[in-house]
Amino acid sequence: MAEAGKRVVSCPTCAQPVAWGPQSPFRPFCCARCKLIDLGQWATEQYRVPDEAVQDGAEPDERSGA
Repeated sequence: MAEAGKRVVSCPTCAQPVAWGPQSPFRPFCCARCKLIDLGQWATEQYRVPDEAVQDGAEPDERSGA
């Protein structure tokens, strides 16, 4: 269990607990492997940042009236 005042987060890839501090060089990931898995998911577009133009079906110029 974590000491009082120490922050522990879950690895975004595998959900293992990770102490938040200099002893965890890959934070918020638990290891280099989980960090690379996450990078690979971004690179293959499995993760995406939503675009308002795509969601409402309008082109950016149509929404702004330009």
